[in-house]
Amino acid sequence: MTPEQLDEIFRQTLADKQLSRGERKAVSQILADEQPDANQLAVFRHQAFAVARDHLHDPRDREVSQWLEDVLKLLLPPTDAMAVAEARFSPGQDCVRRVISLFEHALKCADVCVFTITDDQIADAIIEAHRRGVAIRVITDTFKALDRGSDIERLRQAGIEVREDHSEHHMHHKFAVFDERILLTGSFNWTRSATTYNQENIVVTSEPRLVRAFRDTFAELWQRFSQ
Repeated sequence: MTPEQLDEIFRQTLADKQLSRGERKAVSQILADEQPDANQLAVFRHQAFAVARDHLHDPRDREVSQWLEDVLKLLLPPTDAMAVAEARFSPGQDCVRRVISLFEHALKCADVCVFTITDDQIADAIIEAHRRGVAIRVITDTFKALDRGSDIERLRQAGIEVREDHSEHHMHHKFAVFDERILLTGSFNWTRSATTYNQENIVVTSEPRLVRAFRDTFAELWQRFSQ
C-alpha cells in the first residue's frame, strides 16, 4: 500500500467526521494485511494527523492538532522499544506475504542470505525496494543460482550486488536483516513450492542480540565471498 492510497483511505473515513464500526474494521484489516512495523505505524499516525489538519480552518485548531500529535509521541513508547516477535508457517500465504511486506517497508537497507530465490513475487519485491533506493545485498548458493527458474540473474541485471559461495558445499542459510534492526529467519525457502506445498516456518524478531549475531554473520560471509 502506497502513502497515497493510505491518504485516500484516511480522507474517505473522515468525510462524515466519524470513524464508523465498518470503517474501523476495514482499516484494521488493512493493517493486519500490511503488517507494518513500529516505524511504519509512526509514519501512518503522522499521515492521519496531516489529513485531519487539512479539514481544520481555524489556525488555532491546527495548533491544537499539532499539540495532540506531539503529546502522543511522548506518550507512546519509542519505536525502537516496540519489539517485533512473530512466527509464520506454510503451506499458505503467511510466510511469503510477510517476506514481501518486509521489503515493502524497508527504509534504508536489506541484507539477504538465502539458499535459493525462485519465487517471482519475492524477487519483484526485492527489485522494487532496490528501485526505491533501499541498499540491497544478496548472498546465495552457487549451485542454486544456476537452477532453472532462479531469480538471481534478474537481481543482478536490476543492479543488485550478489555474491555466491563458490565452493563444493552449500550456502544453506535462509535469513535477512532489514534496516539493521529486523531479522527474518527460519526454514522457509524463497520458492513457490515452499509456499504451496512445504511445511515451513519463518521467525521475525527485533531482539538486538539475535539481530547483531546475524548481521555479524552476514558481514563475515560477504567479506569471505568477495574473493
